[in-house]
Amino acid sequence: MTLTVLFAATPALWEEFSAALSHAFADAGLDAALVLQADPAAVDYIVYAPSSPLEDFTPYTRCKAVLSLWAGVERIVGNQTLTMPLCRMVDPGLTEGMVEWVVGHTLRHHLGMDRHIVNPGQVWDPTCPPLARERPVAMLGMGALGTACAQALRALHFPVTGWSRTAKEVPGIPCLHGEDGLRQALSTAQIVVTLMPKTPETENTLNAERLSWLPQGAVILNPGRGALIDDDALLAALDTGAVGHATLDVFRVEPLPADHRYWTHPRVTVTPHIAADTRPSSASRMVAENIRRGEAGEPFVNLVDRVRGY
Repeated sequence: MTLTVLFAATPALWEEFSAALSHAFADAGLDAALVLQADPAAVDYIVYAPSSPLEDFTPYTRCKAVLSLWAGVERIVGNQTLTMPLCRMVDPGLTEGMVEWVVGHTLRHHLGMDRHIVNPGQVWDPTCPPLARERPVAMLGMGALGTACAQALRALHFPVTGWSRTAKEVPGIPCLHGEDGLRQALSTAQIVVTLMPKTPETENTLNAERLSWLPQGAVILNPGRGALIDDDALLAALDTGAVGHATLDVFRVEPLPADHRYWTHPRVTVTPHIAADTRPSSASRMVAENIRRGEAGEPFVNLVDRVRGY
């Protein structure tokens, strides 16, 4: 029997994903029809993005899983009508993109590239940066993305310390957890990367007190979620030079309002939420794999823990 897979996202995403999903279903040996509309009672799976107008999942009584195209599920995980399994997107292409952004901006600040690229005074400054092994990095968030970025930086000899709210073990990366662990991780970090999901527990992880734990002039990279950082506290720390620079890819309001101080602050770099993106070809294979698993009675991958929120 042909499976009915409802695509619940914007028309623009349909243009990006429809062909890739159909090819992925065929490659996985699935007899599945990808549709934009269907009788809710006949839908077997829902491919979903939070930009979709679909909010009430109650009529989808036959649906076996909702498969998100986004890594972040904070905009859907609290939906009380969504009682079927919810899977977030962990896309190899997205992971590669995130690793490239994090490594690129880490090296930018480590090597002091701005000093030479933007040098209106034509200053001859032959000061050499330290070696990577002398530049401690704290990776806040040791999920799939944080772990991949930490391992990539470690391969370049940066001494990386991982931190998460609960204990984690990652080969080759010392990992800390809890409030005491956070203070220890931040107290020596010259570069901090925030890659945690947005939950009530992670909001304002970097607040005024915790920013004060950093060494003078530390750099912050945030490609995770805008709410991880207290904006007012960060701006105050940037104003005094306590934080040397912040490169930010995500914000509480997007697009970032034109009058926001981040745009004009000399110690802030804004990138427009481009650190990582879901790639249709690789993401579609992940969706197809979860549908295959559902039909085979196997556990879904990247299943969201509703209590933890990710």
